[in-house]
Amino acid sequence: MSEKTSPSELILPDPAGAPSAPGAPSASKTGKADSQKPAWRDVWRVYAEAATLRMLLLGFSAGLPLLLVFGTLSFWLREAGIDRTTIGYLSWVGLAYGFKWAWAPLVDRMPIPLLTRLLGRRRSWLLLSQTIIGMSLVAMALTDPKLALQPMVWCALAVAFGSATQDIALDAYRIESADMRRQAALAAAYQTGYRIAMIWAGAGALWIAAAAESPLVAPNVSGYQHSAWQAAYLVMAASMLLGMVTVLFSPEPARRELPPSKNAADWLKGALIDPFADFLGRYGKQALLILALIALYRISDVVMGIMANPFYVDMGYTKSEVATVTKIYGVIMTLVGAFLGGGLAMRFGVMKVLMLGAALSAGSNVLFAWLGTRGHDVNALIVVISADNLSSGIASAAFIAYLSSLTNIKYSATQYALFSSMMLLLPKSLAGYSGKYVDAFGYSNFFTATALLGLPVLLLVWFASKKKAPDLE
Repeated sequence: MSEKTSPSELILPDPAGAPSAPGAPSASKTGKADSQKPAWRDVWRVYAEAATLRMLLLGFSAGLPLLLVFGTLSFWLREAGIDRTTIGYLSWVGLAYGFKWAWAPLVDRMPIPLLTRLLGRRRSWLLLSQTIIGMSLVAMALTDPKLALQPMVWCALAVAFGSATQDIALDAYRIESADMRRQAALAAAYQTGYRIAMIWAGAGALWIAAAAESPLVAPNVSGYQHSAWQAAYLVMAASMLLGMVTVLFSPEPARRELPPSKNAADWLKGALIDPFADFLGRYGKQALLILALIALYRISDVVMGIMANPFYVDMGYTKSEVATVTKIYGVIMTLVGAFLGGGLAMRFGVMKVLMLGAALSAGSNVLFAWLGTRGHDVNALIVVISADNLSSGIASAAFIAYLSSLTNIKYSATQYALFSSMMLLLPKSLAGYSGKYVDAFGYSNFFTATALLGLPVLLLVWFASKKKAPDLE
């Protein structure tokens, strides 16, 4: 549809030189002026489409495991008496997300016996990965890190592996479910579900753990009761059923016929080498700039995030306080940020919103440094959590749309896995040293340093915008 008729034809322009999804005409092909913008009523109406609502639920399934092996787990570990340096090192479990490109070709092409025949390639991998996540969360719930830390690490690693695999299949499912015109809306819905799940896995898990504490059980000095965290993680495992049911009732995207492979070498070339060669061939020297932007865009948020919950514990905030503030203000600002980011990207172009998101993400980290000077101040906590969720929602919605626009649908799973892996590899590697940095220099210096990490991102977005077609700027 045209920019002035209905929302499913809202055009998210492709990057210069990048092919559109099959059947998605670009502005140049339709002969319409690049400066023409969709009406606001059409921008917002796209969120009511079935594919968009489906992506909201699947986004919830994707977002649920992340905090359960990072932020929420760090709160649990800190309350159990684990030191900050160890907690920082344990965040390297998240490097599973940074290397998911290594098995993305298998998810992209390899069928799962029986399951793929019943559900299709994308849905079968989604259901398998969700099952792994749910079972591993149950195993985490049954493990007490105060008594045995190593089993918890292995369980968390299994959750991260299953979650990374789900991301591969879901990113491909999202890209293949609609043409490039709808990708900004799908990205916003996905991000909204993702952020709501993170609030449930963060504030919800803390609230459940606080409510499950028994007055009949004597806690240790820090107030730690394993049974309370066990209840929280069992509820989180059950929450994965929402994504599993959604997968079972969702349609499989149109099947892509893959060229037959003559031998193992031919299969590896088509699965692993061709997707990367395609990206380099389409973008040439510009590929280095794009990859640098992808590698650094979320560095401020990711490096800071692993120490946020230990910071709350050390500042004297209770599980109930953090849960209540995040549940109310976090949810509201997450919804506002994600939908605003998606709408602004469709209205004004992805690159402008990428710049806005990068600036807001770095700025919100400075607020955490300010919060460290306030002592136990719940009102200040409300301000900081609200600003952090708003900025993350805007930045993430635009960034997902940007990554989707770089992907050739022929290699959607592998290429998007490469991009999203690069997005996390360097930040997660640095985040492992966050606890050691806090022990040496304190929280305020740490949060300020993470904000400064965002300055090169602003320059990269500016340079990348100069390489784009005018309608992307």
